[in-house]
Amino acid sequence: MLERPRLAPALAGALLLLVYGATVAPTVTLWDAGEFIAAVETLGIPHPPGTPLYVLVARVWSDALGFLPRALATNLFSAVATAGAAALVAGLLARTTRQPLAALAAAVCAGATATVWSNATETEVYAASLALALVMLVVAERAGRGGAGRWQVLLAYLFALAVPLHMSALVAVPGAVLLAAVDETGKLHAHRALLLGGAGIAAAGVGTVSLPVMVAGIVLSAVGMRRSGVWRGVGALAVLALGVSATLVLLVRSAHDPALDAGNPETWAGLLDVIARRQYAPSGLWPRQAPLWIQMGNLIQYFDWQFAMGVQAGVGPSLLRTPITILYALLGLTGCVRHARDDRRSWMALAVVFVSATVGLVAYMNFKAGASFAWSFVPDGARHEVRERDYFFALGFFIWGAWAGYGAVRLLSRRRLAWFGVALACVPIALNWRVANRRRLPEASLAHVAARAWLAPLPERAVLITGGDNDSFPLWYLQLVEGVRPDVTVITSPLLGADWYRAEVAERHRLLPVEAATSRMTQAERLRLLAHRAAGMGRPLAVSAFLDSARRAYLARSWRFDGMTFHADGWPPGTRLDVRQAARVSDVIPGYILDREPLDTPDRAPSFMAHTLRCPSLVARSGGTGQLADSLDSTCNFR
Repeated sequence: MLERPRLAPALAGALLLLVYGATVAPTVTLWDAGEFIAAVETLGIPHPPGTPLYVLVARVWSDALGFLPRALATNLFSAVATAGAAALVAGLLARTTRQPLAALAAAVCAGATATVWSNATETEVYAASLALALVMLVVAERAGRGGAGRWQVLLAYLFALAVPLHMSALVAVPGAVLLAAVDETGKLHAHRALLLGGAGIAAAGVGTVSLPVMVAGIVLSAVGMRRSGVWRGVGALAVLALGVSATLVLLVRSAHDPALDAGNPETWAGLLDVIARRQYAPSGLWPRQAPLWIQMGNLIQYFDWQFAMGVQAGVGPSLLRTPITILYALLGLTGCVRHARDDRRSWMALAVVFVSATVGLVAYMNFKAGASFAWSFVPDGARHEVRERDYFFALGFFIWGAWAGYGAVRLLSRRRLAWFGVALACVPIALNWRVANRRRLPEASLAHVAARAWLAPLPERAVLITGGDNDSFPLWYLQLVEGVRPDVTVITSPLLGADWYRAEVAERHRLLPVEAATSRMTQAERLRLLAHRAAGMGRPLAVSAFLDSARRAYLARSWRFDGMTFHADGWPPGTRLDVRQAARVSDVIPGYILDREPLDTPDRAPSFMAHTLRCPSLVARSGGTGQLADSLDSTCNFR
């Protein structure tokens, strides 16, 4: 048995840090990572809500690791944050339950869940958010155990930090308030619950820019202040204001016009728009964007991915993976029951957080049908999410994984097989390794190679129109972090619907008239005007293969296609294959991209990107024949 409780967090954190370090992405990855790394490099502002605290902390961290490339350093920041979260949950359980070996197993199993592991190996804000949530719980446990006012004030400050870091950390607030309000004898101190619950609600009000919610939180804190003590209450509200004030970094930094300035929050109105994520028009609780049973089905689908995704990585249940999921679901249930027997106070807190981070998020986020879920049941015209949203539920999966590891040890400890229980808690590391390993080729370099394939062969001062995240963010990374082809202007077409982005295109690049920023043009009119301005400036116009043909038609009628990019030219209407340019593009793409197939996982982006990177070689070998052009339609979005 593990005799020293303090060893549990140290061992868990060290083991998971080794695992994450061995599987961390060596460079930029797909989706949001390129944007975040570029924001860290330039001290810029990524997409709403701007996450200024994350950008600042990641910048300090990566500067301290200045001997490493920026992308690798920020990827490692996620690894350390997640390993730290696991160490914290190990310490919390070891201290409250006096079962250090079970606490060690809990932390390792929690950190091995597929979604948590995925967040730990790339530059994403969710790893830091997970760490903040666990810090809240640890501080809350100390606040409830001793009742000292300084711990309660610190907890209010942590609630506030979720606003400039990421609002997802506030999911832990209900459990943290309960843990702080209940002492070791089980007595509930209502004044603490009111004071801290009000602080959490006020922070949520600031993060959603809801004055009624913010006022309600302050009023609740004021009521709790009557018994907690005026100075304690004033201190809590003061540090709450101090914490959320970090959002003002957006206001100050935007005024200096950084290279990445999403939302352009240089005015108070712009700042509130960014914090509230108004660009995305967040959905309310009603009407539901998908039937509730589909939204709950998505949650169950994502849960099935957590413990053995490497065994079979399909989106639906499988004969190989799902029985393992059921095993760890039963272990988690066992751990939940044993935890409740060992220490009811910490169990209640984790149970509340688990419900908040799963069912609560389903209700609050009101997602559309999942990207891979319910296509047979949702009408064709209904909307689906553009990608899987399992990362929103990472905290819930983390807690269930902790209970599964805890249950494995507690179930077997009576038979003197406790260390076998630890081994059982570690099994998901082996079962998930194949899909969690971001150092595997070709996935390890897909985003970086694709960005070079788009940028490097373009003519000087080209204007490149892109279709979405994965043909935009890696390019931003390459330009702003590695300094590759800064002469090329990348225009992300979906963002042209936002006033701030049109203003940036007009003022920074002069590719739209200033009045176009606020005019009510259609997307077609904006694209036509942009193409006209580029031609007037003598700038070559190019379009990513990710842009659909309907929007491409607004820009020009005649195109040359090299496999990755459509180039506008003056030929008769239509699209022809540019064999010479395709050969130049294919020279940028390493052979292993063509020879190795990405793993078939629920995230279809790597496979789609790998197929796209094969297109230049197909075009180069075609000789420009129309017969092959027909076959390129579905593979390379040729039409």
